[in-house]
Amino acid sequence: MSNEGKALKEKLFNLKKSGWEKLSDEELSEIFKFADEYMYYLNSSKTEKEIVQNSKEILLKNGFVDVEEKENLQPGDKVFYVNHGRSLYVAVIGEEPLTNGMRVVAAHGDSPRIDLKQNPFYEDGELAMLKTHYYGGIKKYQWTNIPLAMHGTVVKPNGEKVEISIGEREEDPVFTISDLLPHLAGEQMERKLKDGVQGEELNILMGSIPYEDDTVSERVKLNVLNLLNEKYGITEVDFVSSEIEFVPAFKAKSLGLDYSMVGAYGQDDKVCCYTALRGILNVEHPRKTAVCILTDKEEVGFNGVTGMCTMIFETFIHELLDKKGENSPSALQKVFSKSKAISADVDAGYDPNYPSAFEKNNTSFMGKGLTVVKYTGARGKSGASEAPCELVAELRKIYENAGVRYQACELGKVDKGGGGTIALTLANRGMEVVDSGVPVVGMHSPYEITSKYDVYAAYKGYEAFYKA
Repeated sequence: MSNEGKALKEKLFNLKKSGWEKLSDEELSEIFKFADEYMYYLNSSKTEKEIVQNSKEILLKNGFVDVEEKENLQPGDKVFYVNHGRSLYVAVIGEEPLTNGMRVVAAHGDSPRIDLKQNPFYEDGELAMLKTHYYGGIKKYQWTNIPLAMHGTVVKPNGEKVEISIGEREEDPVFTISDLLPHLAGEQMERKLKDGVQGEELNILMGSIPYEDDTVSERVKLNVLNLLNEKYGITEVDFVSSEIEFVPAFKAKSLGLDYSMVGAYGQDDKVCCYTALRGILNVEHPRKTAVCILTDKEEVGFNGVTGMCTMIFETFIHELLDKKGENSPSALQKVFSKSKAISADVDAGYDPNYPSAFEKNNTSFMGKGLTVVKYTGARGKSGASEAPCELVAELRKIYENAGVRYQACELGKVDKGGGGTIALTLANRGMEVVDSGVPVVGMHSPYEITSKYDVYAAYKGYEAFYKA
């Protein structure tokens, strides 16, 4: 009787089992090998521009070409388009007409970080400092007293571009944002946690040696600017036309005695960028055109010329239509209305340190596979893009046929908060879209955690979706 009940439970219950159980040595080796490649990608791709550049290099090595180099397109052709160096559209042309729809997997390469203000330099207490403006949703106190690296681009009026990367190599210096010592922090400790460190207190320490001329003021600031000028040929005013980001200088590493997890900055949403990109590399002559999108500005609302709201995505699809000889006044709308998409974004993994934030029946767990998120939003699904149940059923079939483990979930308890993804921007174009990504613990912190099993599941799941 007990065996009958056990069999019935297996049949009827939605059991969330650990993906690590009963793996073969070959499967385990493949998961760990893929994770090593993913960590290498993370360590060289801290910013959205680096994501695009490194992804482009991977595409070129795998037979993809810039779409502008193609006069016409045939089934099986592999092309890409770079949008202002900060977002990337990739396509493998399908056997069916584009107007029959596409299979789209869209992720975002931007992550929470510390940006510089336009006039950042100042000196105080004979220390050279930089004023900042944080980007995306962060807990500000998490960004103090950790090593930071300086990444970005300075553009001069004559068009010259200067690329800066300081803090990643072993011999490089790093930077930091200092916090107040506990002995003097009585007043600070009385603040609410969200105000423990305020935005205007996120100032970066740059140097302390004064320039050797005591006839001038602000000699430490002068010395720092002189060092930058000697190395990069830039001056203070050049920072007006710059994009400089400070990101954690930590390296992505295996986490845990069993090496089962990845600890790294920026896994939201670079984990989905990498897995979506790797998935499309395996696509040959798909039935429907497969499209991978690595977009920008998700953390601040999808807007801007490189965000997912931009019409440049439409321009890319028009170019595909033109070069396939399929364009017409209504072709673009037909493409979108017949397309199905995955918004490839991470979800909050269950954290046993904070169980009260999660509703266990409907949260994701590390090591149990890809997430399937039917709706996002906050409270009463405000700002949500809710996937049709027909699309969710189709995605389940694709994952199950490919042997990809998945788990249905949403972002925490109903009234605890919430969040959104670029699913909205895809749905507003007429596509059916569902969120599916990787559980992350410590999301939006300087050091996020994922399971290597889930990372590999995302790769195999997105590949299966492209090919369906």
